Amino acid sequence: MPYFDAASSAPLHPVARQALQASLDEGWADPARLYREGRRARLLIDAAREAAAEAVGCRPDELVFTSSGTRSVHLGIAGALAGRRRVGRHLVVSAVEHSSVLHSAAALAADGGSVTEVAVDRTGAVTASAFAAALREDTALACLQSANHEVGTEQPVAEVAAACRAAGVPLLVDAAQSLAWGPVDAPWSLLTASAHKWGGPAGVGLLAVRKGVRFATQGPADERESGRSPGFENIPAIVAAAASLRAVRAEAAAESLRLRALVDRIRARVAGAVPDVEVVGDPVRRLPHLVTFSCLYVDGETLLHELDRAGFSVSSGSSCTSSTLTPSHVLKAMGVLSEGNVRVSLPVGTAEADVERFLEVLPAAVEGVRKQLGAPAAPAAGSGGRERLEGLEEPADLVVDALGKLCPIPVIELAKVIGDVPVGGVVTVLADDEAARLDIPAWCDMRSQEYLGAHPVGGGTAYRVRRSN
Repeated sequence: MPYFDAASSAPLHPVARQALQASLDEGWADPARLYREGRRARLLIDAAREAAAEAVGCRPDELVFTSSGTRSVHLGIAGALAGRRRVGRHLVVSAVEHSSVLHSAAALAADGGSVTEVAVDRTGAVTASAFAAALREDTALACLQSANHEVGTEQPVAEVAAACRAAGVPLLVDAAQSLAWGPVDAPWSLLTASAHKWGGPAGVGLLAVRKGVRFATQGPADERESGRSPGFENIPAIVAAAASLRAVRAEAAAESLRLRALVDRIRARVAGAVPDVEVVGDPVRRLPHLVTFSCLYVDGETLLHELDRAGFSVSSGSSCTSSTLTPSHVLKAMGVLSEGNVRVSLPVGTAEADVERFLEVLPAAVEGVRKQLGAPAAPAAGSGGRERLEGLEEPADLVVDALGKLCPIPVIELAKVIGDVPVGGVVTVLADDEAARLDIPAWCDMRSQEYLGAHPVGGGTAYRVRRSN
């Protein structure tokens, strides 16, 4: 069964498995002790630290191991903010950061600090000028991921790091998605990563803090990992994480080219074989193994189940698969279609034949889900009478009441009736599903209809669309 969700967690690399099994017999003792078993454990963790530091591009004494990538982010942000508390309590982040960064930002704001989110364009990238403009005299820290976890877009880290350095602000880079493919070539101040993203075991994260960066560890003091990551180290997992990082880096150049070609094939074929689909993310400045696309008139959860039944494990940022029924914050920040969202992230070693079979299965899976939902095959023709609804700013030729209906039903209802008004006529869709804020404007772009805007009405929002063709 092809597994196409490496961005969530990559399969355990064979080298990691070998290193884990070998170090279980040697790495169980306390590396802080001076007896033979402790010295042996210390040698293992020191060698792992040197290998990881070489891959990151820092000194071994600048890197500590943590219990996860999320823990690394939390420790890094808290320590950097505390170390620069005399400067201020202002944090700058991009709008598409990993939730671990945004949760840390929310905690700072709740505690009286301030946060600026830098907007992104439709590819998911910030501009260095916008990021630089967000820096202030009281900015204690800035955070920017090296590449996005949902759409694969690479960020201009080098340019942003230069702007931060000029302003005297340290930059924390979340390199969880990119570290397997190469070091972050930029003057960063702090860097975080997670082993299970590159084929290492879960439960190992990296936190690198450059010498000279003001950093004050939060919480009770602990003598381990330079006092920055408390608790007894999981030495076998750490050894396996470092060994697998070195192994994937050795394969990265060739595998990057191979997977990029397969992803290019998916990007081109999906756009041609599946009607009403939007491939999102930067087509060039992106991770080599990841592609995300959204399908109109599709319930994402149902589509993922259909693909799973066909033997393919993929993931989604769609509101239709979220327990909160709200769109992915990444897709929302980009302003792209969120319904029927599919993320394909190929693990190292993915076979070309598996990609071909996925491309053969996908169109029928999408068509089947659309039929289940009663989605229109094409815009309908006809004419309708003029309606007026209390609370609307202007009368509409047709009002669609989709209140209480979830993604993608409001868009499907709009598509069914757009042909019932004359060219130039207006359809108003009433909806309270959060995804409609993204999906109705995106539908207008894809169908070349004019989106007139939205305003609150009753218990939801009125979305106005003028028929243009």
